[in-house]
Amino acid sequence: MTINKKIDGKKLYAEVIGRVDTMTVAEAESSMKGSLDGITELVLDFKKLDYISSAGLRWMLSMQKAMNKQGSMKVINVNDIVMEIFEVTGFSEILTIE
Repeated sequence: MTINKKIDGKKLYAEVIGRVDTMTVAEAESSMKGSLDGITELVLDFKKLDYISSAGLRWMLSMQKAMNKQGSMKVINVNDIVMEIFEVTGFSEILTIE
C-alpha cells in the first residue's frame, strides 16, 4: 500500500494504491497522520485501490470525522469492487463519492 500526497494550498490530494487492510492500515494511518493539519479539503483518489477491509473502513471513518470538523472529504475514482464494499457497509451513504 502506498499513499502519494499532493498539497495545493488547503487542499490535500491523496492517491491510495494497493490494499488497505489489517496488514497495511497502520501504514495508512501513519502516512496521513499530521497531514490534515490546516487542510480544509481532502480528496482521496481510489483509482488504484484494489481492496479495502473493515480496518480500512475504520481508517476512512476517522479521517471523515476529522474532516467534518475542519472542512470536507470526498472519494474519487472508486472501482466496482471497492464501491460494492461501500454499498454493503453503508459507507456509500456517509461518504461523498464522485
